[in-house]
Amino acid sequence: MQFPNEKEVYDFYMRYAYATGFPVRKRSSGKDDDGVLRYVTFTCSREGRKNSSTGTSMKPQPISNTGCKARISASLDIHGYWKINNVHLDHNHKTSPTKSRLYRCHRVLSSHVKRKLEVNDIAGIPLHKSFNSVVVEAGGYENITFVEKDCRNYVEQARRLRLGEGDATAIQSYFSDMQAQCSDGCSAVSSGFLMDYEFWLQMAAHSVFWLSDRLGIL
Repeated sequence: MQFPNEKEVYDFYMRYAYATGFPVRKRSSGKDDDGVLRYVTFTCSREGRKNSSTGTSMKPQPISNTGCKARISASLDIHGYWKINNVHLDHNHKTSPTKSRLYRCHRVLSSHVKRKLEVNDIAGIPLHKSFNSVVVEAGGYENITFVEKDCRNYVEQARRLRLGEGDATAIQSYFSDMQAQCSDGCSAVSSGFLMDYEFWLQMAAHSVFWLSDRLGIL
């Protein structure tokens, strides 16, 4: 069995993991001297030593690692194709296909759900109502590939982005007004005003540096 790239190997194992009922993570990878990826190993996420809580821990974490050996390894051959060269399918713990959708690696928000969450949030609809609406639309919890926490995280991210857009626009307008005051041809520095700002994705404010020797502040 061969694959055109490493991502196809990962996607193949993820489909198998979802159908079988276990989470997946990348265990290791290696590159050659030219920086070309040559091999990868994907494992069951319960691989590794068993978790243990210390006596000083106020909130012990539940044991999740079991030392599971289930994994696949693949390498890049001389023809540029990826081939699986090592497979271990047995798990030392129970697997459950019905729980696959709850594992972080398998959870995903579709573009339709994202749009609905953001539109509802802008309209002031509480998140729990939006989530329940999505669940009903999907025909039940068993038909969705995410949990309410994923929706909350996305909405909070969207809010920050919207706030950033508004802040960036206001700051840009302010700096433009300040520069306009130097209409006599003086430079921004000689007029006592120095600014350097940059914007990130979709005009979100990333950093703003402002210095005025008239105010004496940073």
